[in-house]
Amino acid sequence: QVQLVESGGGLVQPGGSLTLSCVASGIRLYSMGWYRQAPGKQRELVADITSGSRTHYIDSVKGRFTIAINSAKNTMYLQMNSVEPEDTAVYYCNNAPGGTWYPWGQGTQVTVSS
Repeated sequence: QVQLVESGGGLVQPGGSLTLSCVASGIRLYSMGWYRQAPGKQRELVADITSGSRTHYIDSVKGRFTIAINSAKNTMYLQMNSVEPEDTAVYYCNNAPGGTWYPWGQGTQVTVSS
């Protein structure tokens, strides 16, 4: 049974940094994505990593966010730098686009505010 558990969210000031983690059980992390859902908006892809190392980011986070997988820990990370109020959302991890969805976790809330 696949289980994804996100953590690391919190309240951060604009321009600050945060690191999100996604711990998986039941699967080996290889091609995955970070998604987010802001209030009143649809869930959107933020970044994905395929074949263990090929990365893709949406334009609004390029140069600010970094996605990575630590295979030894079977954990995926999202390093968020220079955060903006527009980054406020619940962040989720799941399969990379085009793959079969795993059960969604609870997500982790990121709030960017002064």
